[in-house]
Amino acid sequence: MRRSLAALAVGLVLLTACSDSGSSAGTTLTVAPGETAAPVAGEPEGTQSFTGLERTHVDTPVDYPQTPPVGGPHSKSWQTCGIYDVEFPKERGVHSMEHGAVWITYTAGMPAADLAVLQAFVENGKEVLVSPFTGLPTPIVASAWGKQLQLESVNDPRLAQFVKTFDDGPQTPEKNTPCAQGTTDTD
Repeated sequence: MRRSLAALAVGLVLLTACSDSGSSAGTTLTVAPGETAAPVAGEPEGTQSFTGLERTHVDTPVDYPQTPPVGGPHSKSWQTCGIYDVEFPKERGVHSMEHGAVWITYTAGMPAADLAVLQAFVENGKEVLVSPFTGLPTPIVASAWGKQLQLESVNDPRLAQFVKTFDDGPQTPEKNTPCAQGTTDTD
């Protein structure tokens, strides 16, 4: 019953996102003084864009300018896509995004019904990674390489639109490289 309700909730969110006419297509987002990035067709309103992201492998922790990170130097190994109930090194999440993952982070203590909605994104997506993350600016943050959307609720239709647009989407540096066969370790 719980799984059916979760699937119904995701279906409603996806249906709402597909009928959304409030796209930000045609506008340009300023990402840094002197730099702009045109939005990707179909990206949800409120999506932030970041450019000039380094793609080097490192063996040390990285101090990223965004919380959670949207790209940059990262671990040699990536986090296998799926849903996690504990945090893992952010450097592995960044590597997963380089492989096309949408990383949905949430504030710890989320209700089970909301976690079921996020689980459905993992089950129905190609490359989706879900985990708690400390210090988020909003309860839910969806990130993909160079893209980020801050949300108050898993039921915001922009979450489904973000996943649909950026799951192994056009911003992916290593498109069609699975985020499977990485690590499931959380240390």
